[in-house]
Amino acid sequence: MRVIFAGTPEFASLALAQLHAAGHALVLVMTQPDRPAGRGMKLQASAVKQWALTQGLAVSQPRSLRLDGKFPEDAQAAQMAIKAADADVMVVAAYGLILPQWVLDAPRHGCLNIHASLLPRWRGAAPIHRAIEAGDNVTGVTIMQMDAGLDTGDMLLSQTVPIEPADTTSVLHDKLADLGGRLIVQALASVGQFKPQAQPADGVTYAHKIEKSESGVDWHQPAQVIERRMRAFDPFPGVTCAMASAMTSAMASATVTETVKLWQAQVVANTSQSPAGTVVSADARGVCVACGEDALRITQLQRAGGKRQSAADFLRAFPMQHGQLLGTTL
Repeated sequence: MRVIFAGTPEFASLALAQLHAAGHALVLVMTQPDRPAGRGMKLQASAVKQWALTQGLAVSQPRSLRLDGKFPEDAQAAQMAIKAADADVMVVAAYGLILPQWVLDAPRHGCLNIHASLLPRWRGAAPIHRAIEAGDNVTGVTIMQMDAGLDTGDMLLSQTVPIEPADTTSVLHDKLADLGGRLIVQALASVGQFKPQAQPADGVTYAHKIEKSESGVDWHQPAQVIERRMRAFDPFPGVTCAMASAMTSAMASATVTETVKLWQAQVVANTSQSPAGTVVSADARGVCVACGEDALRITQLQRAGGKRQSAADFLRAFPMQHGQLLGTTL
């Protein structure tokens, strides 16, 4: 089929590669404009653009697709490119721009979306993160016929994936990206033969965009909730707290307080009955912190500017003591 592909991050690039491997003609690839990234804040192409260029594919990067919006010249150029592509279908995966009706109507078979949840649960921008954060046992991928709403279109295909107890967003992302690629190839083999299924009105939830401001830990929450947030926010934005360490030397001693990222932990019983945020113990097994319910034994941490470390390595450079109180962030 003649396919226009619209997507931006790695999740989308993996589906793009599978469509290419299946033999479809990728007549146009649309992705977000290059963005500043990294310590030097140099412009960086999206994962989709990088892959498309290695294959010599035509790439379009409009800032908007709204003909009456802030960047009408971008939308007009995109409209011309889409018309020239003469596509059978547009495949969309984590693109990041709203598709106006003229885009939805342009391909002969409309626009199909690869969505990383079992709709109607977790419509929106961050379905993988929110499923882990909420403690869901399963998630999956839905192939949807797009309409003008936010992930409200009719469902064509779906498949479930269990969420394992140790799954982070990074791990689950890779599972769902692979599945999404396989499902969209299957969907394109059956375009025009589906019996679209409307999404049920019950069970609708929204996966709001992950904000960096969500990273601060609240020790008054149950340990199980905090542990899920740690996995949900791995790799971004991480869960952070303010830790103080008594740094001593032959010359002087001082209390150093830093914002530290918490990456891995185990839920354990709070046998000490210490108040939330209190360090119950700190040894090679981990930094054990009392929570609103139970406690967390934190086994992997990261200081600002450093790498992720085991608790044993972390404590050698940043000793902590029983009874000290941890904050949220600095």
